[in-house]
Amino acid sequence: RSVNIVAFGNERDGFSEDNQQPSLFWSYLRRSALISQIDSSLSASHVGNPVFTEYQAYVFGSVRLVVHDCPLWDIFDSDWYTSRSLIGGADIIVIKYSVNDKTSFQDIKESYVPMIKKALNHCSVPVIISAIGARKNGVPCTCPLCTSDRRSCVTTSEGVQLAKELGATYLELHTLNDFYIQKYFGDVLEYFMIQSLNQKSSEKMKKRKKTQKCHRVQPPQLEQPEKMPILKGEASHYDADLHNLLCCCQCADVAFCPEDFSTVVEAHKVILCSASHLFMLLFEVKSPADIHDTSIVHMARSLFAVEAGAARGVPPGVPPVRVVVKDAVFCSCLPDILRFIYSGAFHWEQLEEDIKKKLKDPEETEHVLEKVKCILKTPGKLNTVKDCRSHQIKRLYNTSLRLFFNTPVLADVIFKIQGATVPAHRAVLVARCEVMAAMFNGNYLEANSILVPVYGVSKDTFLSFLEYLYTDSCCPASILQAMSLLICAEMYQVMRLQHICELYIITQLQSMPSRELASTSLSIVSLLKKAKFHNSDCLSTWLLHFIATNYLIFSQKPEFQDLSVEERNFVEMHRWPSHLYLKQLADYRNYVHSQKCHCVVM
Repeated sequence: RSVNIVAFGNERDGFSEDNQQPSLFWSYLRRSALISQIDSSLSASHVGNPVFTEYQAYVFGSVRLVVHDCPLWDIFDSDWYTSRSLIGGADIIVIKYSVNDKTSFQDIKESYVPMIKKALNHCSVPVIISAIGARKNGVPCTCPLCTSDRRSCVTTSEGVQLAKELGATYLELHTLNDFYIQKYFGDVLEYFMIQSLNQKSSEKMKKRKKTQKCHRVQPPQLEQPEKMPILKGEASHYDADLHNLLCCCQCADVAFCPEDFSTVVEAHKVILCSASHLFMLLFEVKSPADIHDTSIVHMARSLFAVEAGAARGVPPGVPPVRVVVKDAVFCSCLPDILRFIYSGAFHWEQLEEDIKKKLKDPEETEHVLEKVKCILKTPGKLNTVKDCRSHQIKRLYNTSLRLFFNTPVLADVIFKIQGATVPAHRAVLVARCEVMAAMFNGNYLEANSILVPVYGVSKDTFLSFLEYLYTDSCCPASILQAMSLLICAEMYQVMRLQHICELYIITQLQSMPSRELASTSLSIVSLLKKAKFHNSDCLSTWLLHFIATNYLIFSQKPEFQDLSVEERNFVEMHRWPSHLYLKQLADYRNYVHSQKCHCVVM
């Protein structure tokens, strides 16, 4: 251990005749009881000039003390490299000046202190400023060649101000006797020596701990499990399905025509009634007493005429009900109006544009649009143009078609399932399900039958399936019900419903805590087998990753043995935590036990 001290400045009065006065550090080293084995030598710079005296001694018994005493400030001008090296290696810096040499003090303050501050560069090296000597009250020099008062003294306030600029400790030593050297200067210097030694010991300890930490056996790092495959939902095509139904006219049970029967426009009662109370009245779904709005009743009677006795549901193979449109102008715009209704009745601006192009007469256009507003009118409310704007119209079918779900009103097919009957509407089924469209329009027995049996699915599951077809929404009550609905959706090839069920199952399993997952009676392996059998590739892949990620839970369950060899290999390959981590953890535990020390993690 060592302490390096660098001293700058001359404690002697440059104009004093007593040049044999010992230096501050020589006096300290000779008189301090803590100092032993003093050596001194004169050192020169790389240009050959003597610039400092080097003292070497031992302090506190075994601590090596090295002092570089530089009486001349010229070292900063003539040998910049040596001055920077001395300051860079210093633990303590001492600045000395004589209180009776103000010119030297001014040079120190204006020229050399800024250099020292720059060299320190925010280093926390303690600095001691020593003002040495007793102030003399002599007569100022009157020589005309003198540019300043060399006999004036440096005041205490000037010395204190200089110390503040450097953040230094200020000392005044009136004489270099035992009191000032040992009890005053010596105590302060030794305090900073002890601080320097403590700081070096602390830094050495930190370095040792850091080295020990680097060489200490660290516990193995548990990596995060592999990311699960991401399933993306399929966009709804509900409106497009019903619009396509109007274009192909499958299962049409209404035929609109003018009074001269020159043209025919086909449609579907259940779609029209889901959009309009006027059509409910027209096809006897509701009575005038149920409507409570005379304007709707009057419009229905003045605009349409239905063939007598043909308002209710039409059996398969029977021609559509004929409805005569009494207003010729309105009848010419009927294809555009039906397209507007089938597309969800929320493109009002588009309907206005289409009718304006067709009629080219503002009065006739307004006449037709007013009738459309009355058709879409809610009983008891006054329709305005604002109510018909696109951002104000509610989508009709996913709410109003629900009115016809599992009801016999306008039903033209009845499903027989598990001894119970479920009424439905061919138009909705054909529009929403390609398998049923082929079944009801092909050369199959169901095409001409009202009663259709359903096998391989429960009543509750089939009702949930039909509810999705009518409303475009699905809310399974459990994972098992979602799996049953997924199987039904795969049976009838309704892919979007299948994806909805997959997402529901994944969401429910992801939110299940580990404790519940370990204790549940739900068989994840059984779900995996069903997903694979029913071509749910996304779900089966996700379930395999799920089993691998929760390996420690599922490997303890009996169902784990039901995995195929291929599935078992996949799970073992992607298991979390991995075999490697468990081996590293066991090795680390053995190491900790053998060292009989505490684990840094636990």
